[in-house]
Amino acid sequence: MTTTPHTTTTAPAATGSAAPSRGARIAGLIITGLVVVFFLFDSLTHIANVEQVRTAMADLGFDPSLNRVFGVVLLICLALYVVPVTSILGAVLLTGYLGGAVATNLLTEQPILSTTLAPIYFGILVWGGLYLRDLRVRAIMPLVRG
Repeated sequence: MTTTPHTTTTAPAATGSAAPSRGARIAGLIITGLVVVFFLFDSLTHIANVEQVRTAMADLGFDPSLNRVFGVVLLICLALYVVPVTSILGAVLLTGYLGGAVATNLLTEQPILSTTLAPIYFGILVWGGLYLRDLRVRAIMPLVRG
């Protein structure tokens, strides 16, 4: 009778298995920092319920009493995005939040390139910054040349 040695399986290594280059990591951190500053400002103005936010949200058809809810939801998503262990979950939740913004802009017939697609531009920055600095993202979304 033959026996086979016990083997352990591990998760597949990230594409290229080497850490991101120093330049890629710095670029990712800069992009992530800019995204975080923008979303932090946006969430805090919603939580503070400033006049400009009240007016803009009312113009989009939202009850101004929801402004703080939007701000808190965005702040929670942003906090998850900033923490390395939950950064992918945060990016997914931010993507959902931004998708709602695209849908709202489409429904209210906002200008396409400047307003309606702006959340998509930010979504690209959210994932781009994470891709440049995190091997886990590179493993699940490899860029293929060719």
